[in-house]
Amino acid sequence: MYKTVLIDDIFGVSALITEQRYRQDLDRFRSLHMYRGMPNADYRIITSLQRICKEKRFILEPPILENFTKYAALEDPSIESSVWRQMILGQHHGLPTRLLDWSFSPLIGLHFATTEQNLDKMTDHDGVVWRIDVHELHSLLPGKYQDIMRKYQSTVFSLRMLQESCTSLREYDEDMVDRYMLIVEPPSIEQRIINQYSFFSIVPLKIENVVDFLAANTENTVKYVIKKELKWQIRDLLDQLNISERIIYPGLDGLSQWLARHYYVK
Repeated sequence: MYKTVLIDDIFGVSALITEQRYRQDLDRFRSLHMYRGMPNADYRIITSLQRICKEKRFILEPPILENFTKYAALEDPSIESSVWRQMILGQHHGLPTRLLDWSFSPLIGLHFATTEQNLDKMTDHDGVVWRIDVHELHSLLPGKYQDIMRKYQSTVFSLRMLQESCTSLREYDEDMVDRYMLIVEPPSIEQRIINQYSFFSIVPLKIENVVDFLAANTENTVKYVIKKELKWQIRDLLDQLNISERIIYPGLDGLSQWLARHYYVK
């Protein structure tokens, strides 16, 4: 199941961004939570592959990746060696994939919960930040994946660990069925991935509804609903904390988006 928490004042934001737990073995305060923000609390958590290809995603995913690899190999020949690298590079450039974006930073989650393409609609809907517990999700994984995590003494999968665990999407889907989901940290192929502190969940094709999956299989998932009246205040706070389009999307495009919002007249 998951818990719903309503954030209707700035103190609720403070609680969200300070979720750390003391680890006696390290004598440090650490978090294994990851966050996904969306501007409308009613939005489904859905992959771009599911949104675009719908029920035909089962048969369309292989040719999408095959054609992407064929044409993208000129720019990055290494993607031919790994379906996981193909998927991550494609996701980064807008290809429909089964990956879902998450961030290790709650501030990045809040950014996406308080951002609209049309700023006139900023306060039309409550925003949302979903929080998942990576340790909890990965503690459920089948044995061979647990063995890989122990081997590398890591809680989150790298591409190398993932490739060592399984080499094909078919094998992954057979292992995961509709009961498990894995989180992978992408290689730092571009500054945007670094700045957004990006991670991806690889959604098995048999999981039709991610929220239903989280409700049935986890105890630590939280849905933070951000009242629409609070969005502009949080937005201005994030700018003060240097979390803006200028940082999220390095380059002139992000700079222009930030300036357009900065000078937007309410």
